[in-house]
Amino acid sequence: MSTRRNHEHLNTYLLKVFSILMAERSVSRTALKLNQSQPAISVALKNLRNILGDPLLVREKGGMVPTERALAILAHARSALDAIDAMFESGVHFEAAHSRQVFRIGSPDYLAPAFAASVVTRFRREAPQARLVLHALGPEFDFERSLAEGALDVVIGNWPEPPDRMHLSMLLEDRIVCLVAADHPLARRGITLEDYRRMPHVVPTPYSMTQRGMIDTVLTSLRVQRLECVEAQSFMLAPYLLPGTDLVFTTTRHFAQYYCRLLPLVMLASPIGFPPMRFYQLWHARHHHAPAHQWLRHLLGACGRAMQVPDGSVP
Repeated sequence: MSTRRNHEHLNTYLLKVFSILMAERSVSRTALKLNQSQPAISVALKNLRNILGDPLLVREKGGMVPTERALAILAHARSALDAIDAMFESGVHFEAAHSRQVFRIGSPDYLAPAFAASVVTRFRREAPQARLVLHALGPEFDFERSLAEGALDVVIGNWPEPPDRMHLSMLLEDRIVCLVAADHPLARRGITLEDYRRMPHVVPTPYSMTQRGMIDTVLTSLRVQRLECVEAQSFMLAPYLLPGTDLVFTTTRHFAQYYCRLLPLVMLASPIGFPPMRFYQLWHARHHHAPAHQWLRHLLGACGRAMQVPDGSVP
């Protein structure tokens, strides 16, 4: 078969399978990402091998690895997918009320529940037939790759230094507070810097082994050491550990405010001058001009602005 005839058999679906296979290096994980069966991905891989005249993935001791030819053409495959996306998205009119599109947002579990709830409420009101997938981001999750491959549309986070390889805009600015049990010894009089150093703290497991969070970064810069007595795997679990204890939890105002309505907790002004915590939305250039994605980003931005309050109102 000629090279030209081979090209005619290489379609968008196979290009997408190829791109994700190169990233995942696993037929089963690729099938999960594309919501396909493993046999279907195996057939696609076989077709790719025949068309490109190369095994593409070979098995070694540590698992499947791409061949040199596969790595050489990967950038071209991704560029082709981006060009195809741009061709179909350019000038396309988007009507949220009639859309059946699936939108995927990635965010860490320390994002304020009230913000997520407002996003869902507005999403359901404006796009009742569309689907929203909220993906929890863990410490090892490669969100930049997921955005580049289209597995996620938008990622929300509070990076001390936001990645400069993507588009971003600020969603929400929040201040840092201390959360304690309602019967905590400090609940009535407030917390001083000496109290903060002396009292036991509950802290979340570090979100990333390579990048320290804003709170830890500030404490280190000020040479403030806190007594970290309890470490919680989930940010959402930490407030439930406070009632009946003398623990202190340092978090954002919106997060604390939500749990004060559910549990016998009190929110106290922080004795440390933490800078505001800024949450951003991040997206890939491939979707920058897509009307559907512009609508989603506008929705997220509007929900963030609605949560802002004048200075001096908390706590």
